[in-house]
Parts: sequence; structure tokens; C-alpha cells
Amino acid sequence: MIDQEKNTQTSFIERTTDYKPPHTWRSWLIGRPLSTADAPHQTIGKVVGLAVFASDALSSTAYATQEILVILAAAGTAAFGIVFPISIAIVVLLAIVTISYEQTIHAYPDGGGAYIVSRDNLGEFPALIAAAALLTDYILTVSVSIASGVAQITSAFPNLYDFRVPLAVVFIMFIMLMNLRGVKESGTAFAIPTYFFVVMMFVTAGIGLFRFFSGDLGKVIDPPELEMLHGVSAITPFLILHAFASGTTALTGVEAISNGITAFKEPRSKNAGITLVWMSLILGSLFIAISFLAKEIHAIPSESETVISQFARTIYDGRGVLYLMLISATTVILIMAANTAFADFPRLSALAAKDGFLPRQLTYRGSRLVYSRGIVTLAVIASILLVIFRASVSLLIPLYAIGVFLSFTLSQGGMALRWWKIGKLKPGETKVERGSTLQYEKSWSIKMIINGFGAVCTAIVMMVFAVTKFADGAYVVLILIPILVSVFWMIHRHYNNLAKKLSLENVGIIPPHTNRHRVIMPVSGVHQGTLAALRYARMLSNDVTAVHVVVEPEDAEKVRKKWETWGDGVRMVMLDSPYRLFVEPLLDYIADIFERRQPGETITIVVPEFVSDNRLSSALHTNTANILREQLKNQHGIVITNVPYQVHEEE
Repeated sequence: MIDQEKNTQTSFIERTTDYKPPHTWRSWLIGRPLSTADAPHQTIGKVVGLAVFASDALSSTAYATQEILVILAAAGTAAFGIVFPISIAIVVLLAIVTISYEQTIHAYPDGGGAYIVSRDNLGEFPALIAAAALLTDYILTVSVSIASGVAQITSAFPNLYDFRVPLAVVFIMFIMLMNLRGVKESGTAFAIPTYFFVVMMFVTAGIGLFRFFSGDLGKVIDPPELEMLHGVSAITPFLILHAFASGTTALTGVEAISNGITAFKEPRSKNAGITLVWMSLILGSLFIAISFLAKEIHAIPSESETVISQFARTIYDGRGVLYLMLISATTVILIMAANTAFADFPRLSALAAKDGFLPRQLTYRGSRLVYSRGIVTLAVIASILLVIFRASVSLLIPLYAIGVFLSFTLSQGGMALRWWKIGKLKPGETKVERGSTLQYEKSWSIKMIINGFGAVCTAIVMMVFAVTKFADGAYVVLILIPILVSVFWMIHRHYNNLAKKLSLENVGIIPPHTNRHRVIMPVSGVHQGTLAALRYARMLSNDVTAVHVVVEPEDAEKVRKKWETWGDGVRMVMLDSPYRLFVEPLLDYIADIFERRQPGETITIVVPEFVSDNRLSSALHTNTANILREQLKNQHGIVITNVPYQVHEEE
């Protein structure tokens, strides 16, 4: 074992640097780099927080009613009358979930998403299921929101329908760019459009209700043709459950605030909880109003014109300025709904990566103090989905929401178990866990019942969704989640195995200094770069062997003559290569030397490397150094050193 008492002379020097990243095109694009000390100043308040974390939930009012009607259309227009009762049931479920998550926010002030709650209370496997479900849902949130936003544009401007996929990808890239600029900056930029949407929706719904109660509200003029997507001809319990499952997409995004508590200003939990209540009240009231009025104006669900478009032009008697203002606001909020996923996906992936279940690179915070690699990853995957599904909301919706209800269930089940554990503590007793601190509370039983009831409700909805949407495409998510969990475990196993092999525990005695150091230096030609590498090689050891692979005898003779003049007496091995191969004979020679090495001997391969300040001229040269490095880096017991020789070309 290492004697720690002999290592008391180690000194540490603290030093600061005045270096600041230079201004580049990236600085212009995403903003100047922020220092770590700026992190506390990048937090947001309730007003901006609503724009950042509630845009997903609020935007669902633009398509949730339509998705209910799409399913009810199977039974004809007569079934549209039950859209309002179904919407009331969904709002009741929203209230249950909101109360449950409000408790979660205060219990986990450092972020209480389904992953952390499940990890601390249910174990790693349920936590990974929650992570897989949420990551899948965030990707689909971006895809569905952008596709729905583009659908609003094509409803107002039908000539753009054929360009919906390129439009969708451009919008994703724009949201990605804004999020790379930082949470505070992107939130401030998106706050105005969010509140513009909320005001326009309340104004439109208010005018619609006023016209209805005054008997002045008409029906949709020239509604689109009813598309019969299913073969059912009657209103059945299965059809109602199917419609209910589609409408529960209105609840997606409710968990976002609990995942992003750390983005709020202090007191974080209080601000996050108030923002959650605001969001739920706005969402529930708008959803109920839209569903009620859509029923009254006899709106028809269609890919060619959205229900919101029919809703607006009926209330405003045409496609005037107010209609265009509402459609514009709806389009913007739908596109901005992706911002919620861009705020939460990188945070969740960073948490999972920190625990070793995703690549460690995802924990890296970029120049603007955001998890930039997670943001870019989300943008790429969502863009691919939009291309595959042709930016169709109806094709993407069946994949949507099942993941979030699975995470709802695990989160609320974990919270119920957490309250049960708190009930077992004595008054004044505390217990520290990874994500929170448990402390006895008198009201633990009531809170346990609330979270337990929430878990049961969301579990029922999840099963209804899985059964009713299975044939429509939900099976894809049910297959994808286990695959993702398996990938998480494989990554985790790799990191654990690597950590064990690199662990310093029981490392034993540090090996003695090397008795012998042998250096091998491949030489393709004799020039200034070769001599620079030779000087370095001789600094390492007196035992240096230059190796030249003889591909062309004439060239080999030139090398031999130059080496006699400039080689300073260092021996050179001329490796004959009758098949004109370069790397293979050299590797064979090194392997032979390695097999015959002496105990305690270290072999270093010194490779001269040509470096040019001109990328175009670099492409004209075979980079032998990189080729050898790729081949030799997997050889145990061999050290590879590149000695660059720079060539600065004049303009």
C-alpha cells in the first residue's frame, strides 16, 4: 500500500488567469461567454418562468380539443357533443396532477423531476424508466409543437403546405439558437409572445362566450370536409376513452416546472410553485372555453384547417386583423412550446449523465452556462422525427403523452413513498437523501394520500392511452423506452468497469522508475522536421532506433545517404516492404520489439508530424502521424508521442 505519511510534502499553488475568450462569430451568434460567477445572475422570476416552462402546457390548448374531435369523428358529427364533458374530466385530472406536483416542488427545492424522485424513493430501475419516458416525451414535444405551429401557418396560408417540413426544421434551429444564448435571455425574448398569446386567447374566448350567451354566435362557414379516420360507427366506451386519451395531451408540460426549479430566483420553491398554479389556471380555463365553443360552432377536425382557425374566423366573422393576430400568436406559442423541452431535456440528460447513465459530455455547460450539447442533441433528433413523419401532427400525436403519464405515475408514486418514510421518522428527526432532506411533518399522511391518488389517476390514464393508442403508434414508445433503459445500463456498466480499473483504492506500491527506455522513431524522409523529432527522441533516451519502411528502393537510398550525414550516429532499420505497405511492416516490427522487451522497459514511439497553418495545403499531405497513432494507441505498454514540425506558408 502507498504510505500516505510520506506524501506530506505535496504543495498546491492557487493561481488565477486573466485570459478571456476572444470575440468570434459564435459570440455574435449566441452572445459573449459568461463566467461561472455569472450563474446566480442567470436565474429567472415568475413572469419569465411562465414563458420558459409553461409554453408547452399552454400551447396544448391549440390542439388538444382538435385531437379529441379527431377521435370522435369516427362516430360522425353527432359525437362532437361529448367533447365538453371529456374536457371537464381532463381539467379535473389537471387539478389533481397540479396539486401533486406542487407538493413535489416544495419537497425537492433543487429540482424534483420524475427521475430524481424515482431515484431517491423507488430505486435506479424505475428512475431510468422515468428518464427514458421523459427524454422521449421532450423530443416528441418539440416535434409535435413545431408541427402544430406549422399547421397553423398552412391553415392561414395554404400555399405553404408543401413546404411544411423545411419550415419546421428552420423553426427548430431557431429555438435551438435562442436556447444556446442562455435561459435568462431566451426566456426574456419569449415572454412577450407568450403573454400576447394568453391575452389573445382570453379575448377571443371571452368574445365568443359573450356572443354565445347573447345568441349572436354562428356556425363555421365553409368548414373543411370531415375526414373519417376510423371504422367505428357508434359512440362506444372505447371511443370515449380513446378521445379522452388524446385530449390528455393538454397535460404535457405540467411537470416541466418541477424539473427546472433551479432556474428560478430565490425563494426557488415558492416562485416555482406559484408559477405552476398560474399555468394550470390559465391552461384549464382556456381549454374548457375552447372545447365548449368548438362544440357550439360545429368545428370540424381537419389537417387542412385547424380547429383554432375555424374557432377564430367564426368568432371574428372572417380572416380579418384579429383573426390573423390570434393565428400568429398561436403559431408563435406552438413553436415556443418547444422551448420548454429545450429547457428541460438538457437538464435531465445532464443529471442522468452525472449519475453515469448517459455520456459524460452532456454534463458540460457551454459558454452561456447552458448544457449546449444536450440542446444540440435534442434539435437534431427532433428534426429527424419531423422529416420522417412529414411534420404531421396526427401522425406524431399517437406517440405523444404516454411517456409523460408514465413519468407522472412514477413521480407521484415516489412522492407517496417519500411521505410514508417521513411518517416513520420521529418529531425533529431528519434523514439526508441524495436529492432532498427528509424531516418529520404532521401532515405527512394527507400529503401521501394526495400523491398516491395522483399516481393512481395518472396510471389509469397511462393504461387507457397505451390500450387505445397502441395500434395508432403508441407501441413504438412502449418498445423505445425499454431500449433506452438498456442503453442507459450499458453506458453505466462501462463507466463502472472503467472506474474500477482506474481506482486508486488498494493500488499497492507505486512501481519503481523505469530501468530502460527504448525509443523508436519512424522516418519517411530526412528533413528539418525529422531532425527536430530526433533531438527530442535523444532527450528521452540514448537508445534510439530510426525506422524507414522501404517502399521504393530509389527513395530508400536517398534516405540512407541523408541519414549518414544528418543521423548523428543513430542506428536506422531499413524495413523492406515488397507489397508497398507502410503501416503494416512498421506495426509488425514494433510488435516484435515489444515481445522481446526487458522487464521494466518502456517503449516510446516518437512520430514526426507535419503541421501547416493552411488547411488546404494540409489536405495535400498524408498524415502518417495520425495513422500510426490510431493503430498504436491500443497497444498496451507502448507510449506514443507526436513531435509536430510547423511550416508557416507565406501569403
